Amino acid sequence: MNIAYESLISNLEKLELNRIKEILSSISEDASKKDLSYSEFLALLVDEEISARKERSIVVRTKFAGLPYVKTIEDFDFSFQPSIDKKRIKELLTLRFIANGENIVLLGPPGVGKTHLAVSLGLKAITAGQRVYFTTATAMIASLLKSYQENRFEHRLKQYTIPAVLIIDEVGYLPLDRSGANLFFQLISKRYERGSIILTSNKSYAEWGEAEAPKPETSGHHMRTCPNLI
Repeated sequence: MNIAYESLISNLEKLELNRIKEILSSISEDASKKDLSYSEFLALLVDEEISARKERSIVVRTKFAGLPYVKTIEDFDFSFQPSIDKKRIKELLTLRFIANGENIVLLGPPGVGKTHLAVSLGLKAITAGQRVYFTTATAMIASLLKSYQENRFEHRLKQYTIPAVLIIDEVGYLPLDRSGANLFFQLISKRYERGSIILTSNKSYAEWGEAEAPKPETSGHHMRTCPNLI
């Protein structure tokens, strides 16, 4: 019996069924007490393994996302910002905007919780199995400019086009020169029908930059604005 058990543990390691390996002894004992059938026992083990893998996947995707902090919508104080349409936010949390290839623009003055809402949407997407990436507009433009100068622009662009959801925070915080604006809208164009973008800004569209670049409304994307944050 010990040889068979040791062989089973070894095979679980080879198959990388780590959660089953961890709980096998305790679950076996519990299954015996509850007189579970073989199929019920196996289903319990598989459910535990799937649950553990999902949790590990969420941890990996959250780390990849580069979020500035981890805050869910449950942490958001809607009573502090009564002007925000809670129903609108809940609708966004269904993530239908991802399936529809829509982009979200969160506009409003500093302190209303735009970044918190964007992060919450990102975490919801991560939990649903989607890849998310967070960046500030300033950091992203600097990264794109550097990669362009080093002839690595297309490679760097993939970092921002692969995720299902790209969160760009603080758009318009600093004015864009013509080169930066051009690269920014190349990115917008590249992501067209490939994934959704969530933008946050404390400025109106007209104030986003001084360069003559196409506005978001004319970039070919369907942009959804949350007007109650304005």
